[in-house]
Amino acid sequence: MIGAIRGRIASKAPPQLTVDVGGLGYELEAPMSTFFHLPPVGSEVSLLTHLVVREDAHVLYAFATEEERRLFRSLIRVSGVGPKIALALLSGMSVAAFSACVQSEDVAALTRVPGVGRKTAERLIVEMRDRLGPAPAATAVAAAPTAATAENEAYGALVALGYRPAEATRLLKAVEPGTYTTEELIRRALQGAARE
Repeated sequence: MIGAIRGRIASKAPPQLTVDVGGLGYELEAPMSTFFHLPPVGSEVSLLTHLVVREDAHVLYAFATEEERRLFRSLIRVSGVGPKIALALLSGMSVAAFSACVQSEDVAALTRVPGVGRKTAERLIVEMRDRLGPAPAATAVAAAPTAATAENEAYGALVALGYRPAEATRLLKAVEPGTYTTEELIRRALQGAARE
């Protein structure tokens, strides 16, 4: 199993990135919480990973913290929750927020995440309640340079996370006007969705 990867970021297109390790490019999928911490393309990065082997592909998932990876691994063990929903959950809320939702049995907050229906949310609460420890403290977000296509990349990332195209457009239009990086746009759109 590949447990960690260190190299240079070759490309970023949320939720996917490519890390060049000694001339070999590893394609990874990462939650938005990890993307918020990534340095600019061309910078060195060290990420924790989890390899999912399917019939049609081997998919490598990347995480900025051990807490994110631990939660991802716990989530994919829940019946009816695969890597895509686990990634959406980690993208839509922090580990601490997820833990708080489970502890307070907040089904409504969990169902705001694309792909999570009422039954899945209830199953998550029942199965995850005993697995979760105390909520970790929030970490600071590193700034990245603004890309010319930040809005298009944010739109693509929201659609990849399971939002319908019209919904992704509406969430991005609801973001306060300003100059944002792709990661900031996605974060603000997801925060807007969580408040609805």
